[in-house]
Amino acid sequence: MEEYIVSARKYRPMSFDTVVGQSALTTTLKNAVKSGKLAHAYLFCGPRGVGKTTCARIFAKAINCQNPTPDGEACNECESCQSFNEQRSLNIFELDAASNNSVEHIKTLMEQTRIPPQLGKYKVFIIDEVHMLSTAAFNAFLKTLEEPPAHVIFILATTEKHKILPTILSRCQIYDFERMTVANTIGHLKHVAEKEGIQYEDEALAVIAEKADGGMRDALSIFDQAVSFCQGNITYQKVIEDLNVLDSEYYFRLVDYCLENKVTEAMVLLNDIINKGFDGGLLIQGLAKHVRNVLMAKDPQTLPLLEVSEQQRQRYQEQAKRCPTPYLYKGLQLMNQCDINYRQSSNKRLLVELTLIEVAQITQPEEGGASGRKPRRLKSLFKNLMQQTLPKTAVPQVTAASSVSSPAAPAAATATAETPKSEAVVQQPRPALKADSIGVSWNNLRKMSLKPSKMNIPPGIMGTEGQSREDNLAFSQEDLELQWMAMCNRMPQQLIGIATRMKNMNPTITEMPKVIVVVGNDLIRQEMEQIHGSIVNTLKRDLHNSSIVLDIVVDEHHDEVKILTRREQFTEMVKANSAVEKLRTVFDLELA
Repeated sequence: MEEYIVSARKYRPMSFDTVVGQSALTTTLKNAVKSGKLAHAYLFCGPRGVGKTTCARIFAKAINCQNPTPDGEACNECESCQSFNEQRSLNIFELDAASNNSVEHIKTLMEQTRIPPQLGKYKVFIIDEVHMLSTAAFNAFLKTLEEPPAHVIFILATTEKHKILPTILSRCQIYDFERMTVANTIGHLKHVAEKEGIQYEDEALAVIAEKADGGMRDALSIFDQAVSFCQGNITYQKVIEDLNVLDSEYYFRLVDYCLENKVTEAMVLLNDIINKGFDGGLLIQGLAKHVRNVLMAKDPQTLPLLEVSEQQRQRYQEQAKRCPTPYLYKGLQLMNQCDINYRQSSNKRLLVELTLIEVAQITQPEEGGASGRKPRRLKSLFKNLMQQTLPKTAVPQVTAASSVSSPAAPAAATATAETPKSEAVVQQPRPALKADSIGVSWNNLRKMSLKPSKMNIPPGIMGTEGQSREDNLAFSQEDLELQWMAMCNRMPQQLIGIATRMKNMNPTITEMPKVIVVVGNDLIRQEMEQIHGSIVNTLKRDLHNSSIVLDIVVDEHHDEVKILTRREQFTEMVKANSAVEKLRTVFDLELA
């Protein structure tokens, strides 16, 4: 049986022309070989699997080739090229700095630089993963790198250029390798598949190229895995099953459902995706990437930014024609916020569901027919719920209250004609519930469930001039604690630290409407003082009392607790119970 060789080794480039995706760099190296203008040190840096070590070997072979071609390639026929191809060359040395990073290894390497080459013009030293060298090893290498012998050339390769000392960088010619594009990766995979006689679908190779994330070695490894799974016929469905990748069709369907405000269908599709074993966070990340691609497909200038197959590119363009640009912007914003909050959320599935509901409400028209409504109102979903929870006596009471005679009766009648009846009586700065509407906002739903008694305000609450006194309503300690916790939960992300501390505080009513909060130290007090105005305004609004005063006091009574040793603890136990000492004496015990 013939020995199996993985594709990454079997189809490793042997000349500059066969290197994929690095045309500018390989052209520079070939011109250097043709002109004979060679530096004494080169640094190849870039992500993994893009050809750094491969180019270093090709370059080293071309340098020592006795009969180079006119375009700077090695001839592969002379003694130097043959010895290199058979891995018996004495002029080319490779060192893995990841496992040979000590000063002793570098000193041994530097001693070999003194010996001139036996065949060819140069001795080439390839040091891979050079950033793994210790500081002492770098210092030992620095002197030789600064003034090497004329017959020595160093080629350093690394994935992390920022870890190399500036004194090393300044002595090297630096070549930055590019990530492999999806198109280049697909082209090379097609070449390998044709060489191996493997059938394939373009979409399947595109999935492999996207999964590789710019690394050709990774792409070839995934390709070998897919070949083993598909038994020589690489199809799209088998590849996404083997790699556990979510089918892009789900993303197209989700965007279409949200665009058409089909919340129910989107929820059913989300449940199907989760039941297949896909994480909600990865779904949001993939959907955000999909929406970003749709946005890029709207403009011909940004269309080249799509790293997808040609067939997928056409599908993105078709969907982009149906999606308004504001819808894509707002959808990206909501999904990005969900991605930020996903790790901290205790109910991750609910967070994903709410995000999809909000995205599905972006294009839902307003009551008057205008589009672009704010997505957080979730009007149609909760229409039936609000009709069931609306108190039956709300409308008669409002009617009775509106008939109270007062000097401001005409003004009240005008307000009733322009606004819903409940708003005409209460005159709240934020509307509570619209009787003739088809839904409410999240905040009003929360207020109605927490304070149902405020929905029916008796006529006696009205002032002599028809002004509402709800701005000076009394509140209980329980109401204060509830609104305090709700305020902490709504604080923005940049205030998450002080919000967490405030959740552990207990605001107390000292004298209505004065509130006091005791903090542990002066540093916390200073942080709260910076947002003192916002805290007070929030409490005034949610507790419906514009006279609230908040005092922040530092707790200065810190009782020092002495930490007792074991012997001191035993002494205290004996004082409390003499039988303990008797027990110790009877059993002849010693304190450890």
